[in-house]
Amino acid sequence: MIKNILIDLDGTLTDPKIGITTCVRYGLEKIGHPVAADLNLDWVIGPPLKVSLAKILNVSIDDDLAEQALLGYRERFGHIGLFENEVFPDVAATLSQLQKEEYKLYLATAKPIVYATQILEHFDLAKYFTKAYGSELSGERTNKGDLIAYILQQELLSPDECMMIGDREHDILGARCNGIETIAVEYGYGTDQELTAAKPLHRITKFAEVLDYLS
Repeated sequence: MIKNILIDLDGTLTDPKIGITTCVRYGLEKIGHPVAADLNLDWVIGPPLKVSLAKILNVSIDDDLAEQALLGYRERFGHIGLFENEVFPDVAATLSQLQKEEYKLYLATAKPIVYATQILEHFDLAKYFTKAYGSELSGERTNKGDLIAYILQQELLSPDECMMIGDREHDILGARCNGIETIAVEYGYGTDQELTAAKPLHRITKFAEVLDYLS
């Protein structure tokens, strides 16, 4: 029986496209590597950001250039970008219903927890969660599998009593390597091909549909 629900943030609860892509461009321009205005950066939403920046720069993740781009990104994101964001339809009402049905909700995001908690508070979503978990600014727990393992350990949760909800393959695969089944949302930033390959247990077109599989 499912008692605990782990939920991704970007692309699942909120649409952070404007904030994230604008700050990526800012960070890259700051280090002298601007990208074309028409270049699609939607794919950077969800995975560990430093990995994506390194890919854009065509350098290794350990390269100082990737770190400098990340610092530039955070310079803008920490004050402006995190609020250039909006909650997807039905999210608040669905979280409220899940809470009423006594599920324990845990945020499980690769985003640094210092930003994630501010976003939850800003959009009045924090009240629905038992606890929010994210990565550290140092890069620790940006891997979704590592993050989920940490949540299970900290909260003493049994994998067979948990469900993970997210929009990218990282959510699905990270949960699976910890023995947790998944629900993928199709309105986020994971492509159809990506989600098909990841093979979540269920796929939904709007957040409210989680109630059909949990209630």
